[in-house]
Formats: sequence, C-alpha cells, structure tokens
Amino acid sequence: MTTDSAPRTSPEEPGRAEQRGGFDEIDILWISEGMSCDGDTVAVTASGQPAIEDVVLGLIPGLPKVNLHNKVLSPSPGGEDYLRPFHAAARGELGPFVLVIEGSIPNQNIIDGDGYWTSLGNDPETGQPLTLNWWIDQLAPRAWAVVAAGTCATYGGIHAMAGNPTGCMGLADYLGWEFTSQGGLPIINIPGCPVQPENFMETLTWLLYHAAGSAPPPPLDEKLRPQWLFGKTVHEGCDRAAYYEQADYAKDYNSPKCQVKVGCWGPVVNCNVPKRGWMSGVGGCPNVGGICIGCTMPGFPDMFMPFMDEPTGGSLSTVLNKPYGAVIRRLRGITNAVANREPKWHHNRPVLTSGYNPRWRTHHRTTRVGR
Repeated sequence: MTTDSAPRTSPEEPGRAEQRGGFDEIDILWISEGMSCDGDTVAVTASGQPAIEDVVLGLIPGLPKVNLHNKVLSPSPGGEDYLRPFHAAARGELGPFVLVIEGSIPNQNIIDGDGYWTSLGNDPETGQPLTLNWWIDQLAPRAWAVVAAGTCATYGGIHAMAGNPTGCMGLADYLGWEFTSQGGLPIINIPGCPVQPENFMETLTWLLYHAAGSAPPPPLDEKLRPQWLFGKTVHEGCDRAAYYEQADYAKDYNSPKCQVKVGCWGPVVNCNVPKRGWMSGVGGCPNVGGICIGCTMPGFPDMFMPFMDEPTGGSLSTVLNKPYGAVIRRLRGITNAVANREPKWHHNRPVLTSGYNPRWRTHHRTTRVGR
C-alpha cells in the first residue's frame, strides 16, 4: 500500500477530462474522522473478492494504479507526511482522486465556532485543528468521485439518532442530495454497520473500472445505494423466509424458524448480507441466529427501536398471514409425504411391475439382426 505523498497535477480541463475517465493512476483519500468507531476501515480489510491489497498492489487487470491514503498507513508518527496529499488536493494540486468519508458528519454551525466536534490535522499556518467539515468543504467539490462508507457516513447512523447533541447527519444531507462530483457522479452510499466488506470493495472496483474508462458508472437507487447490492430485501435472501410464508415463527433465538416475532425487520430492509454472508460467504445476521435491525436503512436506528420487540406492523401482517400459512403448510405436508414414497415397482418379487414392455426389446434385436 503506497505511502507516496508526492502530489500529482490535475488535468488542465478537469471537468470534461475527468468525466470521461480513462485514468492510468488515481488517489483514494480516505477520511475516517467522522463520528464513528472506524469499524468500516476494519471491516474492509476482511474483503476477499476483491481484497483491498489486490487493488492497491495492482493485481487486478484493467484497474488504474491506486494510491491509497488512510491514516493507518501514515509514514510518520506525527502524520504530517500522511496529510500532504490531502493538503495538495485541497489546493487543487492533486487529481484525479476519490474521496471516501467514514463516520457521520456533525453540524459545526450549532456551536458557532466555539470548539469543534472532530478534526483531522492542523492548519499549517495557524496551528489550529482543521475540522472534518472543513476538509469535506475543500475536497468534495474537487473529487472525481465521493463515496460514503458505512451507515454513519451515508445516513448518520448511531451518532445521528434522536437526542444527540452533535446534529450529526449523513454525507448527502451535508453536501446535498443533488451533489455531483467532478466525474459527474452523485455521492455513492454503501451503508452497513459496519459496511459488508465485499459490498464496499465490489463497488469501489466498479468505480475504478469506470475511472479507467472501461465500465459505465455504477447504478444507484434513489437513496444512492448500489442497485445490484441493495435492490432486494433481507427476507428475499434469507434461509428462514419459507417459514414466514408458512406462518411458522420462532418464539426464541434458538429456533431455526422465521424471527419476525422476536424482532427481525428482514422483510422490509434492503440488504444482501443473508445471501452474501459476512466473511468468505459465511455469517450474516439471520444466518447465525441474529435478527435484522435495519442497519443499512436511512431511518436506522430510531425507526427500528427497540430492537428486540416485534417490528411495527409485524403483528398485523403475521395475523393476516396465519390462516394462509397454516393451509399452505398443511398442503405442503401432504405433498411432502407423497413425495417421500418410493415407486411401487421397487420390490424383490418374481413379477416385474415397472411398466417395461418387452415389445421394444424384441424390435430392437430384430433391427440389429437385419443389419
């Protein structure tokens, strides 16, 4: 992973040139100083399809050379060498680059200059801390693409829940949902608490292929999420979904049946984790006995609390589903019993009852003799 901090000069006409893509080299400026636990950075290191190391080391054909700048890669304890490409980008001297924001964005206006919520480095001239908001204001308008990693960055997450004192919000709330980058792209939201590793790396790889000029922009839904990842609900990919259809619900967390009545929001949450798993195809909340608490959704966490209670509206849907499910379960039980029988001609008696017609064997022999 590169620690090269030498700035590269932007194209003379960044607007048109950067929208076309076709880059041989690109920087990724990853800021995790938003209000978060850095869980998304940790999660991404678990990706295997592709691995972040493979992208940075140039092992994936067709991608531009990638220079990743994340604080865990700082070449010096003080971090000033690490910050050089960030300052260069803020001055318009680095390009093209992808800006990745991790963590929710606090409202700096509510404290009116009296301190700050979170910062990254200091102003070289004044020595005063540079707030996350200052960095976003400087870098987002100059970025070829802007990516929000994790639910905190996409929709505010835990830090933006009711009663918080920071006025936190998602990146699209801060920049505006109509924001467009230098590459002509909207903000790309990849939610998850933390983000599912392959979901992030797959989207980033698509974006890098687009930067190389060999792929279209990644398709996004109305909440700026990658459509192919968040177009289905947890329920549609869950191994427990058939139990819901049959109105066969778990009463505790030790049951393999549908967990709607013990707090699972899977039927209405856009997330592919049960289908994809968490690491190497293994894990995912309902897959390992956990309930879906809606962590990829814009309304998380307030909309889905208290987590262990039956979801709002769940009682009505399960009541309506109960008579239908009972009938379906009974009919399938009958068919299952029939399908579990062997054919009647499987026996050891001296009479063949399989329906075999010896006429066909005689005809076959006659034909061969005639030849």
